[in-house]
Amino acid sequence: MSPGTLFFLMLALFLGLTVLLARPLGGYIADVMEGRPCRALRIGGRLEAVLYRYCGVEPAKEMSWQRYAIAMLLFNVLGAVVVYALQRLQLHLPFNPQKFGAVSADSAFNTAVSFTTNTNWQGYSGETTMGYLVQMAGLTVQNFLSAATGLAVAIALVRGFARHTAKTIGNFWVDLTRATLYVLLPISVVLALVLASQGVVQNLEPYKDVTTIEKTIYQNPKLDAAGNPIKDASGNLVTETATTQTQTLPMGPMASQEAIKELGTNGGGFLNANSAHPYENPTPMTNFLEMLAIFVIPIALTFTFGKMVGDARQGWVILAAMLILFTGLVTVGFFSEQHGNPLIAQQGIDQVASATQAGGNMEGKEARFGIAASALFAAVTTATSCGAVNTMHDSLTPLGGFVPLFLIQLGELAPGGVGTGLYTALMFAILGVFIAGLMIGRTPEYLGKKIEALEMKLASVFILTTPFVVLIGTAIAVSTEAGRAGIANPGAHGFTEILYAFSSAANNNGSAFAGLSANTVFYNVATGIAMFIARFWPIVAALGIAGSLAAKKRIPVSEGTMPTHGPLFLAVLLGSILLIGVLTYVPALALGPVVEHFMMLAAR
Repeated sequence: MSPGTLFFLMLALFLGLTVLLARPLGGYIADVMEGRPCRALRIGGRLEAVLYRYCGVEPAKEMSWQRYAIAMLLFNVLGAVVVYALQRLQLHLPFNPQKFGAVSADSAFNTAVSFTTNTNWQGYSGETTMGYLVQMAGLTVQNFLSAATGLAVAIALVRGFARHTAKTIGNFWVDLTRATLYVLLPISVVLALVLASQGVVQNLEPYKDVTTIEKTIYQNPKLDAAGNPIKDASGNLVTETATTQTQTLPMGPMASQEAIKELGTNGGGFLNANSAHPYENPTPMTNFLEMLAIFVIPIALTFTFGKMVGDARQGWVILAAMLILFTGLVTVGFFSEQHGNPLIAQQGIDQVASATQAGGNMEGKEARFGIAASALFAAVTTATSCGAVNTMHDSLTPLGGFVPLFLIQLGELAPGGVGTGLYTALMFAILGVFIAGLMIGRTPEYLGKKIEALEMKLASVFILTTPFVVLIGTAIAVSTEAGRAGIANPGAHGFTEILYAFSSAANNNGSAFAGLSANTVFYNVATGIAMFIARFWPIVAALGIAGSLAAKKRIPVSEGTMPTHGPLFLAVLLGSILLIGVLTYVPALALGPVVEHFMMLAAR
């Protein structure tokens, strides 16, 4: 079987199974979030009532969009403060068997904002920085709550379309509770148990020192009597050969964090190597399950949308746009990696007289997954807001690296993160009907609601905020010494590393081109600010649109109404997404992966 055939079979199985699981899950999410009678609400209803009573929540009292936004912001800011405090006080907290000290102020700030915004960008190595309590009570808890926040906002926006002449869009505390209690928590428990059964580590034991079969030989700096490194006449460190036959193996509660890391499209790994590490992702089965977990809720929310607005076809057209974009880009990524680097083939390393690298580009990939599963995972994790990686994106070919970067820059709506993918797609749907309305000289309508000046202003704020943050942040980084200092690979690839970092941070993805040394004061502060602005400013705009639409009267369908469930609207939606994505980022992409690709071809 050819690699291409294997890839397409894997892709078809993955997407088919995802849609098969997502359809009933989407209906279930609509039922529990709207409080419709179902078995889950009967089972968890008592616990839900206890939570409301002790937290002082009045579940029957709904909120205006302003109150909903304020509650959301206050809750997430408080969450960031708690995560920051846990990191700074780590040395004095229990469940820290390795006695890790306090995380630096700038890194703690970055991590607190990162996990609160569902970005999960990590400038640190988890196994050498974070104790178990911080991993569990700080990072894993925020994995649940940040995903639940995104889901709550998506449901609030859908209510704006579904309701008419209403002053409220729901209750944030109720939406947050139900998203966590009935959707994220039960699925995560099942997934964590399955992952643990496959070999993903789950314990609270100290790290293990084991004896290796072979000795490891390495160079250590030579020290003087005072313990200071000795330098030669040229100022270079003097080293001495040392050997060891001991290796430290990290332990910890990994399976429980891994489950919600993928299901909540979070992406932050317990270990530095993330899902490329066998402790987090040991087998092809766990690899497939993790990809499935990343995709299933974002895909399911398109069915939730169709059910809540009373027209399943509206959800299908959004889903179709997501899958077309994803399938096209992941195919480009796979064939680019399978073709490999022609410069390697020229060296005669593969002993094949061809411009194609025999076996494809395996640099930075795990042999147990291969190119097909690695290319698919890279696209899955960047088409959503997950950011987990099972291959090093810095080692991808120029076009192979272009694919995850461009998927992030499209706004991660193919299918996007938990909640974020749906409400981003709906912003482009609003833009699409507006453009179509201008073409025919008619006030644009979507799902029986007029799209007027206020909605377009807020949709513009939503769509343009993230590119503004990405491009301004990249420009500052490449024009300052502090920003350029982190580049490991000068030239076009180094520019791509910086562009990827700010694209990932602002789009709340969290993956990275690993060649950039980002754990510095400059990058910790700059990406932290980017994450916060690009997460909450668009959310407030989306909630403003929800409130405005909910208050409008429903307009009956007429002969001049453009159908929003057929091929024509699908084309308009795809055109709007690609038009904004290409025109916004193409100059920056031309300076990075595109020029690097042509440089590679020219060197051939």
